[in-house]
Amino acid sequence: MSSSLLPAVAAILVSGLAVQLVAHRLKVPSVIFYLLIGVVLGPEVLGLVTLETFGDGLEIIVGLSVAIIVFEGAFALRIERIRGASTVSLRLVTVSALVMFLGTAAAVRFFEGANWEIALLIGALLVATGPTVITPILNVVRVRDHVAAALETEGIINDVTAAIVAVVIFETLLLDDLGVPATVLSFLRRFGVGVAAGVFAAAAIYLLLNSDYVPERDVQASQFLVLAAAVGAFAAAEAVAAEAGIAAAATSGIILGNLDIDNREEIERFAENTTLIVLSFVFISLAALIDVEAIAELGVGAVGIVLAVMLVLRPLGALIATAGVERFTRPERLFIASVGPRGIIPASVATLFAIELELAGNVAAGELLVGTVFAVIFATVAIEAGLARQIGDVLGVSPMRTMIIGGGRVGRALATRLERRGEYVVIVESDDEAVERARSEGFTVYEGDGSDTEALRGAGIGDAKRVITVTGDDDINLLACQLAITKFGVEAVYSRVNEPDNVEAFESIGVEAIDSPTATAVAIDDEIERPAITHWMNELGDSHDIQEVEVTAETLAGKTIRDLNAEIPDGTFVAVVSRDGENRVPSADSVLEYGDHVTFIGDTDAVKRAMERFHPHD
Repeated sequence: MSSSLLPAVAAILVSGLAVQLVAHRLKVPSVIFYLLIGVVLGPEVLGLVTLETFGDGLEIIVGLSVAIIVFEGAFALRIERIRGASTVSLRLVTVSALVMFLGTAAAVRFFEGANWEIALLIGALLVATGPTVITPILNVVRVRDHVAAALETEGIINDVTAAIVAVVIFETLLLDDLGVPATVLSFLRRFGVGVAAGVFAAAAIYLLLNSDYVPERDVQASQFLVLAAAVGAFAAAEAVAAEAGIAAAATSGIILGNLDIDNREEIERFAENTTLIVLSFVFISLAALIDVEAIAELGVGAVGIVLAVMLVLRPLGALIATAGVERFTRPERLFIASVGPRGIIPASVATLFAIELELAGNVAAGELLVGTVFAVIFATVAIEAGLARQIGDVLGVSPMRTMIIGGGRVGRALATRLERRGEYVVIVESDDEAVERARSEGFTVYEGDGSDTEALRGAGIGDAKRVITVTGDDDINLLACQLAITKFGVEAVYSRVNEPDNVEAFESIGVEAIDSPTATAVAIDDEIERPAITHWMNELGDSHDIQEVEVTAETLAGKTIRDLNAEIPDGTFVAVVSRDGENRVPSADSVLEYGDHVTFIGDTDAVKRAMERFHPHD
């Protein structure tokens, strides 16, 4: 085994890291490449990675890898983010998970004629999505914070419960047939062991981090101690009960991630980098074990199960989870319904169970288990993960985007107004208190320095339509504006200017500058001279709106306002027409030309419909 292990490990690591670069360049979730590389390296093509490559160490390698991956995802899952999607998250890990569990079991029994024990086992495994597939998707599809939090919470919690439920069903129903009461008790025992081990590990590491043994500025010690929490919690729980380790890793991650610890940013970066390496290694290794023949032998039955999972059960569970939650828009609900690929947990546990079943002489059950699970993994990863960006673009869940540098009162007030009009806003803020305040109010926040190139790139400035800087420091605002224009090519850049003498510096680089004293004076003057229209403007987005749009509908160009009355929805009218930098109030005989900018005033829905008619999307 040793002679074949080194080239296999080297091939997996090198190819896994290489496709990270390719995936980043193409803006495609990396998991789709892991799947393809695994198949190529596996026995179906090159035969470099087989079940014998890792020998008896496969279970340990996969277990530790999954523990690290789950821990990293849980560590990044802050409580304030979960609160933003608490109702949906709770439904996704309860009602929706139950729908997937029982629905998949029923589909397996109907399409493949399997007994209920093996059907329930497959159903339990295919509940899990997990950070292994969700994180790569969210890296390329920029969704609002509450959508990301819901998907991440679902992935982490369902990974834990699916793994434990699957083991319990396998041992108490499939192998020993101990009945339902024993199954429930076994689940509670394993889950309790995992949570207890996670709490103990988190407490121990937290005490060490705050002791004299670890200096406050010892970043490396902090990084390794936090990683030790994942490995230690996993190992301790596994020593007591199989698959309790995943619950332990998730528990310790959530607890440590929400405690006040030093060097958090460096720890998160270290955990992310470690996870990238581990994720590529374990996903490629397991993908190499895909038994294409076992999938093919399932025939039409496998197709039926895949279609049931993707087109019926996932959409049904997602729509139940998001029903009645106004914060989730219709496109966001459809995105959650369309994206639920299966990940590492089903692949790893199914592979290990199949080996045990074959050793017990039940080869047919093992082949059905592996074939069905890998068929669903392959299809959901290839379609739902591989096309996630395209799905997001079609649904418009990440139209991006207005980026606001500064999450103070001005930034949050501006973000509120923009989001009321349907804008997707991302706030960039470095102050911990301001970050928590903005997130608690429901905004998507990227924690980082808005005047730092890497922070802006990480926040997604490459997709931004406009950038607005509103911090109380003109130097930071000016530098952020310069980076947005020169480094990232953002054309629409606006800035708050705290000192009127600095306006010229902003305008000289092409920034629309609004100095605070003048803005305040204008606001007071409007309140004195025109209070009704001022109050109306301050309530934009509730039931009425003002929007400017470029005329790009060729069929409307060359016509007068009178001729276009039929194209202008009831409840709105054209207030201003702008051409070549000149603004005028149009008369009924004013002719619109292609490229003119028209400003609509009226009811929110009517204004939106008018904009779509005068500026149709390609």
